[in-house]
Amino acid sequence: MRTQLELDNIVAAELAGSNDAVLRALEAHLDCELYLRGNVVTLDGDDETVQAAKVVVSELSDLITEGHEIAPGTIEAVTRALDDHTSPARILEDVVWRHRTTKVSPKTVNQKRYVDSIRDNTITFGIGPAGTGKTFLAVALAAAALSRREVNRIILTRPAVEAGERLGFLPGDLMAKVDPYLRPLFDALHDMLEPDRVSHHLERGIIEVAPLAFMRGRSLNDSFIILDEAQNTSPEQMKMFLTRLGFNSKMVVTGDITQIDLAPEHDSGLVVVADILKDVEGIEFVRFGEEDVVRHKLVRRIVAAYGEHGQRQAPELRPRRRA
Repeated sequence: MRTQLELDNIVAAELAGSNDAVLRALEAHLDCELYLRGNVVTLDGDDETVQAAKVVVSELSDLITEGHEIAPGTIEAVTRALDDHTSPARILEDVVWRHRTTKVSPKTVNQKRYVDSIRDNTITFGIGPAGTGKTFLAVALAAAALSRREVNRIILTRPAVEAGERLGFLPGDLMAKVDPYLRPLFDALHDMLEPDRVSHHLERGIIEVAPLAFMRGRSLNDSFIILDEAQNTSPEQMKMFLTRLGFNSKMVVTGDITQIDLAPEHDSGLVVVADILKDVEGIEFVRFGEEDVVRHKLVRRIVAAYGEHGQRQAPELRPRRRA
């Protein structure tokens, strides 16, 4: 079967990409041949694959018309969606946060599930390796909720657990000591908002970034609360944090159970909580894999290599739990 689609000239140029890179990437995942002559795309293959390809090309054309840039990351998101038999538009059209030149959208099927879970559930756990967008997407959703006045404040917290260094030997007061642990959260905030806006919100308590120990004894109402690096909590700390939940609040808990910095004899609260709360209504666990890493491609290879090594030779990298 052969089908031809006539496109707007600008859309056709964007869809082709440099040296037809976009078309070649699509062709590899659509099981049919694609040709672009001028502004006409020709699809060659059997009936079913051509019809599927036609839908994909039409969706991408609509996205380009709406202002989506077909960058390398976009191509990868599209091809991953195709491999998972998911509509690329369903993922890419979900703009989580837009601020001036910043536009945050899911780039994988699991990221889309994660975003939907945060919207639909009171508590969401995002568990997976570095670079899968767990914290970045959560902060983007928090900024969006604050801008829509769905919550009155954003609270970002992490356990201050040393990753091979002793906290007590660092110079400065308590906040200076824990700043390196909270810095990734500040970085994510500054990606979403202007620095002066972040500073203003911090001064007024609209945004709070604090160590997990500061959460004890509080009731957090009308808040969007993010616990990052939760693999370094104890089961007791995890329970303490979750029971801070107040009215009209959301919680997002993120972590990577292959990067636990606790002493070997201590259980990780993130590992234990998955067994305790897996069937509780209003709580969802979203697990990411190496295929969801959206940083440099080399990061994905590093994650995969460490995962294989952990399975073969390093049982200490596997989740720890009591017998």
